[in-house]
Amino acid sequence: MAHVLQNVVFPLDRDPDLLPLYADPETWSTIDEQPVRVSNRAHLGNILGRHRARIVSGRRVSLGTYFNAFPASYWQHWTSVRQVRLTVRTSGPATILVYRSNGAGVRQRVDSREVTGEATSHFDLELTQYSDGGWLWFDIVADEKHAILEGAEWTTEQAPARTGKASLGITTYNKPDYCVETLQALAASPDALEFVDRIFLVDQGTQLVTEQDGYDAVAADLGETLQVIRQPNLGGSGGFARGMHEALQRPESDFVQLLDDDVLIEPESLRRSIVFGQYSTNPTLVGGHMFDLLDRPKLHGWAEVVDEHPFMWRNLYQEKMAHDFGTSNLRQSTLLHMRMDADYNGWWMCLIPLDAIREVGLSLPAFIKWDDAEFCLRAGEAGFPTVSMPGVALWHVSWVNKDDSIDWQAYFHARNRIVAGLLHSTAPRGGRLLAHSRRVDLKHLMMMQYYPVALRNQALRDVLRGPRHMQENLATAMPAARALATSYPETVIHRDPSTVLHARKGRQVYKQLLRNEFDSPTGLKLRIFTLKTLVAHWLHKPAQANVAQPEVEFGKGDAHWWRVPQFDSALVSAADGSGKNIYTRDRKKYRAMLRESVRLHAELKRRWPELQKQYRQALPELVSQQSWQKIFEEKA
Repeated sequence: MAHVLQNVVFPLDRDPDLLPLYADPETWSTIDEQPVRVSNRAHLGNILGRHRARIVSGRRVSLGTYFNAFPASYWQHWTSVRQVRLTVRTSGPATILVYRSNGAGVRQRVDSREVTGEATSHFDLELTQYSDGGWLWFDIVADEKHAILEGAEWTTEQAPARTGKASLGITTYNKPDYCVETLQALAASPDALEFVDRIFLVDQGTQLVTEQDGYDAVAADLGETLQVIRQPNLGGSGGFARGMHEALQRPESDFVQLLDDDVLIEPESLRRSIVFGQYSTNPTLVGGHMFDLLDRPKLHGWAEVVDEHPFMWRNLYQEKMAHDFGTSNLRQSTLLHMRMDADYNGWWMCLIPLDAIREVGLSLPAFIKWDDAEFCLRAGEAGFPTVSMPGVALWHVSWVNKDDSIDWQAYFHARNRIVAGLLHSTAPRGGRLLAHSRRVDLKHLMMMQYYPVALRNQALRDVLRGPRHMQENLATAMPAARALATSYPETVIHRDPSTVLHARKGRQVYKQLLRNEFDSPTGLKLRIFTLKTLVAHWLHKPAQANVAQPEVEFGKGDAHWWRVPQFDSALVSAADGSGKNIYTRDRKKYRAMLRESVRLHAELKRRWPELQKQYRQALPELVSQQSWQKIFEEKA
């Protein structure tokens, strides 16, 4: 019996920006080591359906693309499959060329076949030479007439290691339109639904999914597969924990597939992740990559890791992301042919074996931030690795137009990172974690961003109270953090169209700073600049004229921590461009917050071994089914 590992598919939307992710009907060359298009033949009119495409006579189309190449190295490394069959169905005269790459991105042709009329071509391919990386794919070249790709898939005769389905856990807070679109995409994809046991949509908002236009129709299509659960807003961790909890009650499920709400899914990716989970030699978390929903060929999240020092998350090869497939295709993107091993995967899309949840527990009651990374680290320590799987992805709004480090989420960034460090860092007293955290406070204080420092100080005080606080303030920490913003005028985004805000010295001042000797200081200059700035803000009051009106204006991209502190006040564009914030130096707040930050970090460092023991001992209870069940019942 042939088991389909991966279908060749084409985009659901007739969006030309999506086409490079599915089919590559263009010719590329390299100029100064940069890929350049020589000719553009990317016509949507040649996409004939979900599985069909036209290849114009005399032209060549490559399926060596993100969604249609086969990630051979991941299948060889994480599964026992050692042979796959590529089946290509065509009509019309054409040549089919099969290629492979290695971990260095070197392309090699492994087979070819000429076909005429209606033809089904099989290519049996070994998965034995891909330990460091590499893909498999095929191209089609049309002869004197147009050719049609009628369909193609990658299969194996080998049975999977486990056969259970997946329950989907979708968590939402006031994104009913996105959720209905996700449900509609699933309902229209029987190939994916075949592997889905239940869809648990956990609605924590006030704009209910059940009241959204189109919900009734899609609910009727999905029938008993869909189950909507209402609960108060317990954040992403509370919503995903509920999805985990419900999936554990389903004997037909071997996995829970977590999905964020504000996403656009590729149903074939959902299917692939479940199939890969079924074939993994050992139970494995299968994560999806993240493309930018507002810039759809751009890949933002690939393999993610947590650096031991200073215990902070990042993309592997951070400097290479985001990757734009609109300007550099897969075959010419050498780095993307390497097998990349991840520490964790974001919960915008992550398949988790229920065996892992039974052994290590559910999500940490963290509300948001670090819940995904902490769980994957915990699972990894118990022998359940995370794979960020190429060809498995969705589209999510990226962080390009966001800065959640200075809004109410600053509390969770600080609190949950330190808690995760207490639970998983192996460095003495957290290594550089606390020093790095203290530097974050210093930068905010020098930037006149007092609100995030107030939240971060509260986060440290809560950590020092012990692990029980995470359950106690699960539902209240976010409202409290948002309420605190009213005490900090810099949090107001000025959008009034009848008022134009101006700075006393205008917007051009920062351009002069580009030539300043202290611009982007490093090494000794950095230390001197930081010390001088901290002392200056401690000793000197701002000029009254600069309090009454912002001294200078910065664009968001130019408002760096080594520029803004040289002024008493600044007008800075909001991250999303919707308005402007006014930052004004406040010596009283600065002094009090600096003293408190230094004190709290010192106490944390002194008490680190004691707190580490407390949090690690409390972890099994914090993440247990019984603990979460009690939270769900109390908050119902």
